[in-house]
Amino acid sequence: MPLVNVKIMEGVFTPKQKQEMIRKLTDVMVSIEGENMRPVTLVILEEIKSGDWAVGGRSFTTADVKALAAGI
Repeated sequence: MPLVNVKIMEGVFTPKQKQEMIRKLTDVMVSIEGENMRPVTLVILEEIKSGDWAVGGRSFTTADVKALAAGI
């Protein structure tokens, strides 16, 4: 049974966006493994607390990620 585990920062994505992620990730896996595996393909979205995510020694917050996505 395939398991896709995605870590995202809390508060960045809406519930609708998270559902879209789950659907699309499942579709990608099924396109590789075959339709019969859809019922047993697991997708887990793990939300990481704002500020607990760091890149290159710099912590990022939800506000930082939203600003980055907005091109600010």
